Parts: sequence; C-alpha cells; structure tokens
Amino acid sequence: MSQMNRRRALQLLAALGTTGLAAGCGSGTDTADETKPGSPIKIGLIVPGSGPNKVIGDEITNGFQLFLALNDGQLGGHPVTVVTAEEGDTAKTGQAAVDQLLKEGVLALTGVVSSVVMTGIRDAVEQARVPLIGSNASPISLQSVVYIWRTSYVLDEPGEALGQYLRQIFENKESARIAIFGTQGQSSRDVIDGLRKGYEQGGRRLTEEPIFTPDYPNPGKTAYSGPIAKALGRRPDAVFCHYTGVQAVQFIKQLYAQGYRGPIYAPGFLTEGTVLSQLDDGERGEERALIQKCGIETALNYSADLNNTANRVFASAYRKAHNASPTTFAMASYDAAQVLDKAIRLVGGNLTPQQVNLALGKIGQIDSPRGAWQFNQPRTPQQKWYLRKVQLDGQLLSNIVISELATLG
Repeated sequence: MSQMNRRRALQLLAALGTTGLAAGCGSGTDTADETKPGSPIKIGLIVPGSGPNKVIGDEITNGFQLFLALNDGQLGGHPVTVVTAEEGDTAKTGQAAVDQLLKEGVLALTGVVSSVVMTGIRDAVEQARVPLIGSNASPISLQSVVYIWRTSYVLDEPGEALGQYLRQIFENKESARIAIFGTQGQSSRDVIDGLRKGYEQGGRRLTEEPIFTPDYPNPGKTAYSGPIAKALGRRPDAVFCHYTGVQAVQFIKQLYAQGYRGPIYAPGFLTEGTVLSQLDDGERGEERALIQKCGIETALNYSADLNNTANRVFASAYRKAHNASPTTFAMASYDAAQVLDKAIRLVGGNLTPQQVNLALGKIGQIDSPRGAWQFNQPRTPQQKWYLRKVQLDGQLLSNIVISELATLG
C-alpha cells in the first residue's frame, strides 16, 4: 500500500470510529491526548487579523465567542480556551496557523475565511486527524474530506438558488440578457457555475459572457467603470455580480454612476456587514433612492430578521454585545461552536479529536438562527436559502427576507 493510500485508509478508519485500530497502526495520539470529563479544552480559531478579510474574521470571532458567552464559557461541559492564529491569505500562512495550533494541543479547529487558505490546509488537517469546522463559504473543489466540516455553504449554492429564481422571472422573455460580474479567482467562478446550474434548464441559456475584474483590495472610484460601460452597451435586463465589502460598495456606486437603472442580483455577501451603511446617503440621497427604486435582491442562508426562537436569542444577544446586527459570518461561527458543543457532549468522558470527529456525524438536526439544518454526506449543511431585498427598516437600509428560494445541500 502506498504512503498516500495508507494515510487515507487511516483517515477513513478514524471516521468510521475504529480509532483504536488506527492508533495501533502508528498514530499514537488517540489515547495520549484523552481529555477527562469536565477538564479544560482548547479550540483553535483561524482568522485574518489584518487586510480586507479582517472584517469577516472579526464577525467569525464574535459569533464563536457569543456562543461561549451564552454557555458559561463551555463546550459540552468543558471550560474552553480559544487560541487564535493568523490566517493570512495564502496556503503557506494557513499552514503556519494550523501548525501553531496543533502544537498548542487543540481539540478542534474552526474559522478560515479564504477559499485559498481552506484548500491549502486541507491535506494538513486530514493528516493531523483533528476536525476543522469551517465557518465561511468553501470552494466546490473541497471534496472527499473526512476531518473538514463546514457550517456555512458551498460557493455555488447562492448562484444556483438565484439562477432558479431568475429563470422564473424571465420565463416569458425568450432571450433575457443578464450582465455577469465577479472578481478574478475561483470563488466567483464557483458562484457563476452555480448560476448556470440553476438558470440553464429547459433550454434556457445565459447569453452574456462573465466579466471578471481584478481582485482589488481597495478599488478606486473608477475601478469598474470601463467593464461596466462595456456591459451596459448591450442593454442588459439585469445585473448579477459577486463582490463583497469595499468592492461591493464601489461596484454598486459605479454601476449607478454609469447610468444603470435595472435590478441587481447577487449572493448575500454583496450587502452584508457595513456595505449598506456605506451606501446609505440619507433620506434625500440619490443612492438610497436608486436602491429603493431599482432593487437589490440577494440570496443567502441567513438574515438577521428571521422570525424563529433561535434567531431571536442570537440576534438580540449579538446586538447587545456589538451594537450591530449579526451577519451570516457571525451566525455560521456561532453554529460552529454549537455543533462542537453537541459533538463533545456526545463523546462524554475521554475526548480525543478523532472521537469528536466521529460524533460530528451523529449530532443530527441543528436548531440554528438560520432555521433547522443538518450535515449532508459531504459535511456541509442541507439548508434553506432565502431571497432578501434591500429595503428601509425604520430609517436604515436593511436586508429583509421576502421569500424562501430553495433547500440545497
């Protein structure tokens, strides 16, 4: 048996619960690192502490810490120390974070914002046999994993949900033109692949080629003007885009500045976090008026206004702690803590990373702020997707759920 096949066999044996046999084959960690009932445990949190993804990292940190704050600082009856490591934005920096946390003796890992980092650390996590609960969207290519779980979603899913919706909107228009924008890189390609999957059924086709713009960390006020002008020259019926944070703000501003007055559709990242507050120029502002008149609709697995008991508890506590509404990033990290809590509780006494990983497959349905969900076979959520529209909520622009789109996963 080759070294790689032997390693894979050990991983699969661990996932099936034969941790004793795996240890006998040379792991040496299953019994040495057992944790006694009620004793302290460490959880490793991998997030960026600087750069354009820092705001997402802060949300992920806030969500995980909020669950601990509401549960006496414990997971599964064990006091928790959260050890944070810098994610960076490359496979190398992600690997350094994993190495650091493994040396700390963490029971499990969580976090990870960047798809590049998640892909880059895959093999290290699988070989270490320590579960990672990723709490941000992950790439389509991350498959056939044993120790990596995700509480957010796979990147093609919001595109697929919106594709199905747009197919219905334009069912009576034979050749609707949808201008498609995204950043260069695999994340936008995954999102657009999902859009095609959802839209191109029953003979329909997306006729416009996607326009991929540079992944600007801080785009200028004319960064997107040229590509936008080119697309608007074909008089699209709608715009679909994949941008986040400051890129989302600048893209929307420049789209309106170039004269576009149609609807905008996007994964929910477009209007998450502080984007709407940066676009909202007040009661008499032109951008607020255009957003209300033309419409921005997004697909996401969460909205802070969802009316269920779990979300009322979560959103209220989050607003009290941070004076802001929670985002999907915070929610997914809160759920990462929740699934670890359930898995650790299931294991009971002598904890090992391998036993926790096995228990993660047995926790069943999660009572989440997004609504009930459960892990599917690829270790991602089977969950509802919501259509949200940017509307006034009191005096502020907010993402308001207007319908359910689909259940995916």
